Amino acid sequence: MTCLHRYWLREFLKFFVVIQTLIMALFVIIDYLSRMDRFLKSGIPLFHAFWYVILKLPFMFVQLTPAAILLAAITVFGLMNRNNELTAVKSSGISVYFLVKPAVGISLLLAGVMFVLGESLVPLSMAKSNDIRQYEIRKQNQMTQNRNDLWIRSGNRLVHIRFFDPVRKTVAGVCATTLDDEFFLKSRIDARSGRYELDQWLLEDVVEQTYNPDTDDYDVTLSDMMLADLGVVPEDLGQLVKKSDEMGFFELKGYVEKVRDEGYDATSYEVDMYGKIAFPFICVIMALTGAAAGMRSFAGTNLPAAVALGVVISFFYWVVYGICMSMGYAGVLPALLAPWVANAVFLAGSIIFLINTE
Repeated sequence: MTCLHRYWLREFLKFFVVIQTLIMALFVIIDYLSRMDRFLKSGIPLFHAFWYVILKLPFMFVQLTPAAILLAAITVFGLMNRNNELTAVKSSGISVYFLVKPAVGISLLLAGVMFVLGESLVPLSMAKSNDIRQYEIRKQNQMTQNRNDLWIRSGNRLVHIRFFDPVRKTVAGVCATTLDDEFFLKSRIDARSGRYELDQWLLEDVVEQTYNPDTDDYDVTLSDMMLADLGVVPEDLGQLVKKSDEMGFFELKGYVEKVRDEGYDATSYEVDMYGKIAFPFICVIMALTGAAAGMRSFAGTNLPAAVALGVVISFFYWVVYGICMSMGYAGVLPALLAPWVANAVFLAGSIIFLINTE
């Protein structure tokens, strides 16, 4: 490693740590204060509530690292531009692209850190954070989960759901039983699948069994579709089902295979699975974009404008990435392709942006 590379890395790491620390501190303060009314209503100790926010920091670190890389790269290259250090590098016969090498190297290293955190610390911390939110803040204690199965008790009704898709808000393998006060089975509804519409569940391929006291037997009715009140809404199920951010790539891969083997559609989880690999790669794109923005002539005289440009680029990436992921969830894009489209678009844009700096 040359002295020039060591100099650049030292400056980059200094600004990266400062920017990342400021962003994380702002997140903790804003998230904690914005939820203060919920904490007070739930009766949860404020220190425990603060721990709930802290548990989300590993996840936020992973999410915010690309933006911090972009801003730090813009700042370092912009200051070198202002201090005529880039001009000195050029006059020495060294291409300014020589400085892009350590930017790409450190971004690949941070991408690896993001992936490792996503496989280890993030799932554990997010699972604990979600448990605190569900059971201690929202007091949802009438629902339990056993592997992929969901059990919901609502009054005298017990509902069992084999699979819930939180993106499409659909259920599969539904069994709803209704008991009387003496725990005698009054009715049972079995449905292959269902979706939530107009504040009710629209069940498909339904078998309904209703007790008939006249015959002392159960009347069986078959229906293609039936509206039913299961006593629970998709938002409640979404709080219970294990989320993608609580699983690493390999655990999510096993979950997708298991859901498929049971005959259910695992598209949304499959998209998230490939996103576990695609998202860290954005670090490289942000490093290239930051280098290109910082090397621009206007960055030397107006560094805040270059930083603002970086914020705009980060915003547009999130918009495009979100749109592509949504298209993957909807089946418009293949699950493997959906998380990579935004990366491909912005990688091409960052390379063109970088080439045109000189």
